[in-house]
Amino acid sequence: MSRRLPLLLSAALGAAVLGAAPATHAQPPAAPAPPAATAASGTQPYASYWYPNTILGWDPATDPDARFNRSRVPLQPRTSDPALRANPNARAGEGKVASLVSFGPTSNNPSQGSADPNYYAFGYWQYVDKLVFWGGSAGEGLILAPNPTVIDAAHRNGVKVYGTVFFPPAAYGGQLQWVRDFVQESGSRYPVADKLVQAAQYYGFDGWFINQETGGGDSALATEVRNLMQYTKAQSGTEFMWYDAMTESGSVSWQNELTSANDSFLQEGARRTADSMFLNFNWSAGGLDSSRSLARGLGRSEYELYSGIDTEANGYNTGVDWNALFPAGKPHTTSLGLYRPEWTWKSATDRADFYAKDARYWVGANNDPSNTTTSSAWKGLSTYVAESSPITAKPFVTNFSTGQGDFHNAAGTRVATGGWNNLSLQDVPPTYRWLVASGGSRLTPSVDFTDAYEGGSSLRLSGRLDAANTIRLYQTRLPVAADSKLSVVLKTPAAGPTSLKAAISFTDAPTAFTTLDLGANSGTGWERHTLDLSAYAGRTIAQIGLQAEGSNPAYDLRVGQLAVYDGAVDAPAAPSGLTVLGASDVVAGSSQSLRLSWTASAGGAPVHHYEVYRRNADGTRGYLGATPSDAYFVNKLDRAGGESSTTVEVEAVSTEYGRSAAAATTVSWTGTPPTGTNLALGRPATASGQCNANETAAKAVNGTVSGGNGDKWCTLTSSKWLEVDLGSARPLSKFVVKHASAGGESSSYNTRDFTVQVRSASTDPWTTVATVTGNTAGTTTHPVNTTARYVRLVVTRPTQTTDPAARIYEFEAWGV
Repeated sequence: MSRRLPLLLSAALGAAVLGAAPATHAQPPAAPAPPAATAASGTQPYASYWYPNTILGWDPATDPDARFNRSRVPLQPRTSDPALRANPNARAGEGKVASLVSFGPTSNNPSQGSADPNYYAFGYWQYVDKLVFWGGSAGEGLILAPNPTVIDAAHRNGVKVYGTVFFPPAAYGGQLQWVRDFVQESGSRYPVADKLVQAAQYYGFDGWFINQETGGGDSALATEVRNLMQYTKAQSGTEFMWYDAMTESGSVSWQNELTSANDSFLQEGARRTADSMFLNFNWSAGGLDSSRSLARGLGRSEYELYSGIDTEANGYNTGVDWNALFPAGKPHTTSLGLYRPEWTWKSATDRADFYAKDARYWVGANNDPSNTTTSSAWKGLSTYVAESSPITAKPFVTNFSTGQGDFHNAAGTRVATGGWNNLSLQDVPPTYRWLVASGGSRLTPSVDFTDAYEGGSSLRLSGRLDAANTIRLYQTRLPVAADSKLSVVLKTPAAGPTSLKAAISFTDAPTAFTTLDLGANSGTGWERHTLDLSAYAGRTIAQIGLQAEGSNPAYDLRVGQLAVYDGAVDAPAAPSGLTVLGASDVVAGSSQSLRLSWTASAGGAPVHHYEVYRRNADGTRGYLGATPSDAYFVNKLDRAGGESSTTVEVEAVSTEYGRSAAAATTVSWTGTPPTGTNLALGRPATASGQCNANETAAKAVNGTVSGGNGDKWCTLTSSKWLEVDLGSARPLSKFVVKHASAGGESSSYNTRDFTVQVRSASTDPWTTVATVTGNTAGTTTHPVNTTARYVRLVVTRPTQTTDPAARIYEFEAWGV
């Protein structure tokens, strides 16, 4: 089967790959839809896409989605010390990697993440130089701007991001008129080019990948395409990557190398046309050598040529002539262009499988970038390309957040249950995944999705500890000042010594680690250990890691946060002017989606992101989402009971994770909320025990309290709990507990102290949604705003006296 046209085939048929019908010869709309109809609504915003003529009508001032598509994270500088490369064969400062990734269909890329944890949460940015937000199709739109979550994550890691301009061949809906529309002139201007620049500057990305595969052109049209790019280069910093398809004659003819037929799309005399070129996939060793020579002859680097490999279908089973591209012991011939590395996600059976496949793709079969020995021809990209790091300035804080999760924690407290993805919240991943040096058994580092200090994941170290284990995590270039500190937040299974030290090296001896003991934890919760670095003032940190030392056959520790900063943790100023731009019913009278905006914090510490919460009736808060921007889409705000309004709050979180005061506004509810249902009624129930054979957990979910003393759950166990499986994760608005006197017993037997807990999966930790102390009532009601499958009542003081028996007649979980 020919692999001559994989770029056009994927873009044209991408809708089919993603579950929609493939595009045909659809005509573009005459003009963009007017924004007035949606400006006051709370509907889902999506990444922007256009045809050449429709982008001319785009104006961010009138596009209601535009402000939700802005990235606020600037491109970070990067460092790469050859002495610190993980793999001895890898080379720094030579061949780079460009990655062409489809995160979703052209017309359906949510602007700010979604409630689905199943997402391509890419985490090997240290090997990538450019990311192309791949898409475009004849039936949806030819010009696709990247969404801000991808820009935020890439820029935080020092990776440039390009949108895509795609012109398919006629067989896949392409029309040569679209190319002519693209290069239309107005006096000395190219209006479409001006809009490309405006979109890149407004949304905050770096350039465009130009993929012109529509046949039938001539040399005059090819010249105009080059003129447009040169015009753009002359007046803006917007970059272009050109795909090897259209030639200087105007025909589409894939050269698979840089030749005299396509070289002017890279450089034309003294004029720079494109910043780089993606060479088609059928290259050869001789062709790459020739390309290198021609690039140098044009005054350009061979590393501005990205030789493409197509991994969409077979991932790391794709055959590649690695020695032609990255010859052993010699300089790289060109850079590398990866087409569709998200195969690791699309082909995975679950998240664990995705993480295993992604590791195999990037760092090889051993999950160790320093050891890529394998019988497979695919050794992993870390074999050839040395890691880069964006950690060049303080503060540096990581919570080991991958940008996806099954819950959300803030400062160690569960503030939301349910899955999510949002790459804007992804921290800089460890530079080395994973490098462990040990004189005995090696501990296993991993990303843990069962607990977190901030976000939805943490770093877990587990295994047999029988010798010192040094875990290299981050390459850095952080100058140490007199007030610099290193802080680590840890959680251990039991109180006592953590057997863990911080390990840092300095640029004057980058491979030699200095260790600083992190001491003991006093309990089993998250605890912060802060180390004074003043003794190293004037030096520059080159690496940050951890060292575990001791004897423990089942060592198990989680790292929730690692930070290097100066002075005290600073808080930002509060945001202001929180406004509901629009609201739309999800379920009438019961839930809404919202578009929110606010004025960014002015003064105080720099802001890393803003967090959005709802205020509950009991004073607690429920997390709704977060963004580095000044606008956010809330996909679902649930009404708690029959409340007439809900308070929504936004607080700023600094780059050091200090928190501001909150800005607040209210969301009004109209209509009568739908009648709720006791979702626990008749559901499977289990408990810590029972007092008598007829006082089982099932009696607490049978819907009655009138059956006498035997119509209850009772237990005398030291740990007293009742758990109900609702069958699936359901939105819950309240819990009702009917205690002893509700069934006719003495009020002195009413439960005094108890908590209600929830979780969405049996592997999740429990989250407390209601805490009650000093209760005397026979029936108690506890409004909540949560989603869960499993609900649990934990009794800590069962009666008003010293009687040890817990008596629960009904445990109800109400939802719609």
